[in-house]
Amino acid sequence: MMKFLFMIFFMIPLCFLKKMFWMVQMMMMLMMLMFMFLNINIMNFNNLSYMMGCDLISFGLILLSIWICMLMIMASENLYKNNYYMNFFLLNIIILLIMLYLTFSVMNLFMFYLFFEGSLIPTLLLIMGWGYQPERIQAGLYLLFYTLFASLPMLMGIFFIFYEYNYMIMYYFKFFSMNFYLLYLSMILAFLVKMPMYFVHLWLPKAHVEAPVSGSMILAGIMLKLGGYGLLRVMILFQKIGMKLNFIWVIISLVGGFYISLNCLCQVDMKSLIAYSSVAHMSLVICGIMSMNYWGFMGSYIMMIGHGLCSSGMFCLANINYERLQSRSLYINKGLMNFMPSMSLWWFLLMSSNMAAPPSLNLMGEMSLINSMISWSWLTMIMLILISFFSAAYSLYLYSFTQHGYYNMGVYSFYGGVSREYLMLMLHWLPLNILVLKIDYMMIWF
Repeated sequence: MMKFLFMIFFMIPLCFLKKMFWMVQMMMMLMMLMFMFLNINIMNFNNLSYMMGCDLISFGLILLSIWICMLMIMASENLYKNNYYMNFFLLNIIILLIMLYLTFSVMNLFMFYLFFEGSLIPTLLLIMGWGYQPERIQAGLYLLFYTLFASLPMLMGIFFIFYEYNYMIMYYFKFFSMNFYLLYLSMILAFLVKMPMYFVHLWLPKAHVEAPVSGSMILAGIMLKLGGYGLLRVMILFQKIGMKLNFIWVIISLVGGFYISLNCLCQVDMKSLIAYSSVAHMSLVICGIMSMNYWGFMGSYIMMIGHGLCSSGMFCLANINYERLQSRSLYINKGLMNFMPSMSLWWFLLMSSNMAAPPSLNLMGEMSLINSMISWSWLTMIMLILISFFSAAYSLYLYSFTQHGYYNMGVYSFYGGVSREYLMLMLHWLPLNILVLKIDYMMIWF
């Protein structure tokens, strides 16, 4: 695992050389290929190096991180054209990638906490430095304070675990059970805010709407997955107490997911709609993990990877429109089928994946999650039906609103998209639908 860390570290000097913008991206692509060919033993941690290791959950999420970071550079060509602090931008992305790589690969719980919080800073710089509106400072503060408010109790919890057992290696958690209410609450809360669970989700739409396209991609693609990853890791400690208390989070998430889905149908800002849909999808992931059964863990892992690709692709689409029309409002982004017929296909493909149509990973994940929830309690069926129905409803709403109808007469000149944009969308959509062929890897990892 150390070798890839060194590879990312040695990409830092490339940021400051002239005409190296695409070179950094190519290096990430190369690293992605090299990382893909690691032989992963599904059952245990392997590829061990000092304090670092990699099992299947880490492997999938690190792969996703490198992929999304590569696509972020691809999506931000405007910065390169206008020479808008692009060296610092590349440096920021590489530092972010280092943080994410370490978060997913370290085995020590305290180090995990350190990098989990550390990944916040490059994201904050992305939003504040390259965002579009003056409200981005407020959005950045929301992001910072929501996350920090919940993470101090978690730090205390980690110290307590160390005080009790003198160990912090995640691999050994399966041998212990900690039956303390406060510890349970303090360890879970930080991850629930990061997910984000309904009630503590207010930072997410704000951060998404103000962030540049790269910021939105990394937030939707990876940042929300940090919470899920953390829950998957620490839930093993809280099996007994989880049986008593997990129903609270499940109820909040199910009702919240339904309410947010309704909220999506009221949005007029494309980015805001996609951001709220992330909250709805992540609420299902929380339910899956909290149900504490095999199908739930499996489904939440698949859903996290599927949603990371799908949501990131949708933010790319919204940004492609924003670059043309200088607006994200649905009232102005209408009738785009007349202007960009080829782009309409990508809108359709990504929207269908978002509402969990086959053969996307989202469908596989949702099937596992629905399985796990109904075996947990058949009453959840009511909310699951509503969430599934409305997720299809807002996906269709966004698609039909943007692609059909009278187009805005203010649009004088237009170009139908360049190969870079189509390639970028294909690199989101293809793994999302091709990985289903290797679903056996994701289904047998306990």
